[in-house]
Amino acid sequence: MRTELVSEPGDRAYPNEDFASVGLPASGQGGSLVLLDGVTPPRSGTGCLHSVPWYTARLGGALTELTVSLPDVPLAEALSLALARTADAHSGTCDLSHPRTPQATVVLARWSPDSVEYLVLSDSALLLASPDGTVTPVLDDRLTLVPPALLASAEVCDTRVRNKEGGFFTAAADPAVAARAVTGAVPRTEVAALAALSDGVTRWVDTFREGDWTDLFGRVRKEGPRTLVERVRKLERADTEREFLGRAKRHDDATAVFVEL
Repeated sequence: MRTELVSEPGDRAYPNEDFASVGLPASGQGGSLVLLDGVTPPRSGTGCLHSVPWYTARLGGALTELTVSLPDVPLAEALSLALARTADAHSGTCDLSHPRTPQATVVLARWSPDSVEYLVLSDSALLLASPDGTVTPVLDDRLTLVPPALLASAEVCDTRVRNKEGGFFTAAADPAVAARAVTGAVPRTEVAALAALSDGVTRWVDTFREGDWTDLFGRVRKEGPRTLVERVRKLERADTEREFLGRAKRHDDATAVFVEL
């Protein structure tokens, strides 16, 4: 098995809000990956005493442990348990009902000798590559379906589309959101390798249009995640007229996990 992981902050003056891990059980049978992309909070606050990196570290640590220690528990249930555990860690000090309480996108994958299970919530991506080279993206596209005008205003977004029916969902404090995730499983024989990517990396496809998901996966497999992140950074720096980036931040936290089974 080959595993590679890289996570780079968008701005080194600020902490990285992403989290990523690969869990390998002592039995040597199977494993799991976790990728979280923390949602950068507005200046108006979140109702929480804790930072987004604190939240993603807590939730990511719980998910890493649960996906390995409870191999028979479905990933959606593992996410629900991890969200409840994380909420309990600060419910006594923070307003977890605040619409911008610390939250994150989620990608989970778990493999065994029989199957590869997956879970995706919000706009991070999971790519599954078959032995014949076919790449299948697992995406939660609900955020892309929200009219841009609703996303332009933080207040409107928080009250009308964030974690709302007809909008999009992220992992915050409510364990029930786990049921909103895109989930599934495929036979282990149909997956030769997989990659999890935060949207700071998927910009290579969906913002800069440098290629499709198969092209991106080929670069990760051949050159490694770090080189892909470096390619994205080069494209960001070159977009001086903001032809591609528009109003988006110049550099975002960028995390990629590659696993060859």
